[in-house]
Amino acid sequence: MIEEPPLLTVKAERPRPTAAQLAALDGVPTGFLTDAMSGQGALDPTIRPLNPEVLSSVASGPVLTCACGPADLLAVLGALTEIQAGDILVADSGDWQKSAIVGDRVMGMLKNAGAAGFVTDGLVRDLEGINEVGLPVFCKGLSPNSPYAKGPGTIGTDIQLGGVSVKSGDILVTDDSGIVVVPYERIDEVIASVAHIKELEEALDAKVADGLVVPDDIRSLMESDQVKRI
Repeated sequence: MIEEPPLLTVKAERPRPTAAQLAALDGVPTGFLTDAMSGQGALDPTIRPLNPEVLSSVASGPVLTCACGPADLLAVLGALTEIQAGDILVADSGDWQKSAIVGDRVMGMLKNAGAAGFVTDGLVRDLEGINEVGLPVFCKGLSPNSPYAKGPGTIGTDIQLGGVSVKSGDILVTDDSGIVVVPYERIDEVIASVAHIKELEEALDAKVADGLVVPDDIRSLMESDQVKRI
């Protein structure tokens, strides 16, 4: 007979980016970050900023993960004891769309714990109260239906959310264009690539501002035998 699982399982040893790594990626456009990772790393666009007219759509920080399961928030509550200042709590609900995973009071506690934001593939509730809390929230929508706090759940373990593998210690960056996760083991690589991408983007911006219509490589392609005109 299978044993009952623990209510919460916490991964104690979790990597964390350095202050220098966090500063290097803070405010970097999400498009630059995905370019640095071969066009990958963005969460599914159905995970959106909640009420961007009131709450910021810009956030950046190290990830703390939790996996809650459908209609449950025990792992979120447990994660309040694990949050470090500046963390972004990323909560896997199993893409549950029939009730909220958190509401305004939990968001208030999360802000009090020092978090920089909250991301979930589920729903939230209490929009007016969340607006007053002011913490950036990214989710798939709203529902007044309530969750339970029964478990089981996990904190700090690897999760899949929005089509991306997310681990504690990754860096999550958001802006008006989307949400990008930079894997912990690729942080330094991405930082180096972003510097080069910024140079290329600025050079192209200057050419467009100067009247560029068609890039030289595209014009050459269109004039080559690789294009068949019929």
